[in-house]
Amino acid sequence: MKYDILDSPDFAMLQVVLDAGEVVVAESGAMVAKDSGIEISTSMRGGLLGAAKRKLLGGESLFQNTFTSQRAGQRLYLSAAAEGDLKARQLAAGESFFLQSGAYVAHSGAELVIDTKFGGLKSFFSGVGFFMLRIQGPGTVFYGSYGALHEVEVGPEGYTVDTAHIVAFTEHLAYSVRAFGGFKGLFFSGEGLVCDFSGSGKVWVQTRSAAGLAAFLHPFRPVKAKRS
Repeated sequence: MKYDILDSPDFAMLQVVLDAGEVVVAESGAMVAKDSGIEISTSMRGGLLGAAKRKLLGGESLFQNTFTSQRAGQRLYLSAAAEGDLKARQLAAGESFFLQSGAYVAHSGAELVIDTKFGGLKSFFSGVGFFMLRIQGPGTVFYGSYGALHEVEVGPEGYTVDTAHIVAFTEHLAYSVRAFGGFKGLFFSGEGLVCDFSGSGKVWVQTRSAAGLAAFLHPFRPVKAKRS
């Protein structure tokens, strides 16, 4: 399998070129286009309970699509739901990678496992998900963001990220969620909750947030006048 990420970082699209018999699994609705020599099957991967857990706790779709190439050189194009960037992460056997809900786009590798992980009670109130997805290799996972993706190497001094901007992080990082600037900052700073990372690893942040866009557009939405 060969892949390339096109039109990054504003409107990124994943191009995958498959050999005969190669398989890519993608989130429901991620397909943009494909060559005719690629067959599609739809299923609840991991069975009903596994799929329901990812849907209810991880924010992913109940069904996933499996794309299987029938001959060499077949092209498949995938994209994330939000306009922004795409990245790939190759995972060794047993290596874990954590994604915020909605960031997963697709993966290759029959042994790759997608599960959920508790994100801490405060993350429930942050509006970015009670659970995160844990991706465990071997395999390659493709994930997307809203806006561009910025990679940060976390050092000894740690690193703080607004919870709405977290996309992914590596397995050896510890984290804790807290209110920005205490009680007053939580309600008046406009930042809400932040996540403090410590340890050794990397975190990927997105340059935009859906919550920020919603707040920006709210004053402009049409409001119907009430009839007396």
